[in-house]
Amino acid sequence: MTRLLLLFLLWGGAAAAQETRQHQRGVLLPGVGAADPRQPVDRDALPWRALARVQTELGGRCTGVMVGPARVLTAAHCLVAPRSGRYVQPRSVHVLLGYDRGEWVARARVASFVAAPGYVPGRGPAGADWALLTLDAAIAPPDRILPLLRDAPPPRTPVMLGGYQQDRPEVLTADSDCRLLGLQRHAGDVRTLVHDCAGTRGSSGAPLLARGPDGRWAVIGVQAAVDADIALGHAAPAAAVAAVE
Repeated sequence: MTRLLLLFLLWGGAAAAQETRQHQRGVLLPGVGAADPRQPVDRDALPWRALARVQTELGGRCTGVMVGPARVLTAAHCLVAPRSGRYVQPRSVHVLLGYDRGEWVARARVASFVAAPGYVPGRGPAGADWALLTLDAAIAPPDRILPLLRDAPPPRTPVMLGGYQQDRPEVLTADSDCRLLGLQRHAGDVRTLVHDCAGTRGSSGAPLLARGPDGRWAVIGVQAAVDADIALGHAAPAAAVAAVE
């Protein structure tokens, strides 16, 4: 198992180096645009201490957030095998809590997962692009768990987005000074939260964070998609997750 995890990390390092070279040559990262406000954040500080790297044995990497001692919220498309277009086996998914440069606070395999009703692998929609993972062990104490905010805050509410992104997959980077733009309606009455946080590939599954009524950080959405050339993203509302949790 240790050898397998090391292979994952080496593969991730090579991909990260390629993405960094592209960024240095001036290639725009999807969801980031010409200006990049993202900065490394402290994995041990709130709310970032609730985040984890989610990776499959096929080499896919995303971000997730602990919403229970053994429950992780991430994007459904992160669990889809690129060749078959089908969901991977749960046991082939690993969750690394508090990951930072080859180290982590705790890790576990996924025992099972439930994807959002209405989500079709490879087709979406983004508003249903979320999945709840149940781990084979409880790895998160109460101070590493974030609540779901059932009611989306109003437009222009300050929000944050951070994750293990492809150009810097070894550390948590975040845009901590962005805004919720509003709730967008799509076909079939599916909705997404639109925000102007910078986040590129690898931020999929990351929590869109806002202060709740009690002043504490909470998850208002799950990062599902980014626009190609500008810092604009779409998140599946946490209210949909809470309704079936």
